Amino acid sequence: MTNPLEVVRPHYFGGSLADVLPSALAVLGVDRADPLGLTAQLPGVRRIAVLLVDGLGWYQLPTAAPHAPVLTDLTGRFGRPLTCGFPSTTPTSLVSLGTGAAPGAHGVLGFRVNVPGTDRVLTHIDWPRSPADGPNFPGGGPGSPVGGHRPSGSWPPLGTEEQPRSTAGERPGAPAGEALPAHAAESTDDPDPRRWQPLPTRLRQAEAAGVAVTVVSRPELASTGLSLAAYGGAGTHRDAADVDALATEMLAALTAGPGPTLVYGYHPEVDRHGHRSGIGSADWQSAVKDVDRLLARLADGLPPDAALLVTADHGQLNVPAEGRYDLDADPRLRAGVRVVAGEARVRYLHTVPGATADVVAAWSEVLGEQAWVATRAEAVAAGWFGPVPEAHLERIGDVVAACLGETVVLASKTHHPIEATLVAYHGSCTATEMTIPLLVVPPSRG
Repeated sequence: MTNPLEVVRPHYFGGSLADVLPSALAVLGVDRADPLGLTAQLPGVRRIAVLLVDGLGWYQLPTAAPHAPVLTDLTGRFGRPLTCGFPSTTPTSLVSLGTGAAPGAHGVLGFRVNVPGTDRVLTHIDWPRSPADGPNFPGGGPGSPVGGHRPSGSWPPLGTEEQPRSTAGERPGAPAGEALPAHAAESTDDPDPRRWQPLPTRLRQAEAAGVAVTVVSRPELASTGLSLAAYGGAGTHRDAADVDALATEMLAALTAGPGPTLVYGYHPEVDRHGHRSGIGSADWQSAVKDVDRLLARLADGLPPDAALLVTADHGQLNVPAEGRYDLDADPRLRAGVRVVAGEARVRYLHTVPGATADVVAAWSEVLGEQAWVATRAEAVAAGWFGPVPEAHLERIGDVVAACLGETVVLASKTHHPIEATLVAYHGSCTATEMTIPLLVVPPSRG
């Protein structure tokens, strides 16, 4: 492994989370493109289970090893690293997985983004309502410690790495230096997920080709805006409130019919306990043990023509007290900023007219080597999001500040106070956040 704080670029096409479902569909005969080369590994497979373990990055596997012998064994025999996209955060990654596209193309470009033309911020895991569906639109995010209020100098240089590839007007605000207003936790006019995320999903593609598609996750996630954006409402949803139910329902769906089958399962607890208690904490270890039990059941229960793919959406890192900056306590970080979005490891700053250069200079001076601070144009031109169409550009801040060290930029009072209570974070471009596992577990042949 490289230094966990080394900058890692997303390997769009041929090495990223967005390639998992296209290659799975190639194995099932739905798609000819196979960016991960899975067809050679899985001859004769007609059923595939894909499990995403939220927060279980490649760099967390050694810490998990003493508590997860099955995970460790499967990683040693069948594992390899991929990258997620940028930012390294759950909503962006889930939609990249579901669409097979880089973030710029699908438009879910961060944990929180400014809704262009407004001062509002959309929190993608807390996406309650859509104007197209009216007040009865089902939604609400999972019980994330970084979610909403419902339960539920320059950019890094390109160096010699391959350029990432994808298969796929400002308004006046508060005067510089004034405290930024807190944004409403709920809105009755959130964007319609089907328009906000315009791409067809790979689950829909599989379903249209005659594959039996099932999504297995927490019952509260079945009809959220994020689920609709990521999976397109494809297939059947099976509720699973814990790891045992997740194993039961995934295996039941995998064996339900005679034809080609794709089952997707999502498990959030490793991420949740990492955020709340820290990587390596007793609660985190317990969550990893649960994942190990889940993997044992899934691997042992695979039908003879089925394979299991295990991956994650991002990694995490613990951030000490001395690495915590607070824009609400530092007028230099507030000056010229109209809207704060993103999250603690990667901030999107929407500036008042004419203030972008001053904001870049101020944040660069305050954070120094602890962050890369760039304009939107610089970040997009460097390829971190993949190609970004005009319609999605303003969802990215006028200024992007990506933390590099064991550092976060909090907004402890006016915006996201719950983030200040967390232990572990993610979202930026370091190896420990960007690098994720892919375990390709073939059928047992006896």
